[in-house]
Amino acid sequence: MMAPLLLDLGKHAVFIWSSYAIVAIVIVVLIAWLVIEGRKYQRQIAQLEARGTRRRSASEGSGR
Repeated sequence: MMAPLLLDLGKHAVFIWSSYAIVAIVIVVLIAWLVIEGRKYQRQIAQLEARGTRRRSASEGSGR
């Protein structure tokens, strides 16, 4: 016998589905935030490298 596509959640269905929706929205917002911030930092790094500024970790023989 196949399980029903929608679970019988009783009187709590609205609360449960809205909780899933809120969590999904939060995850999407966090991922979008990370992508936007990552692009921003990549642009900043590119600008610094274009000006000739180098990262200390990129230099060879730093003695560490």
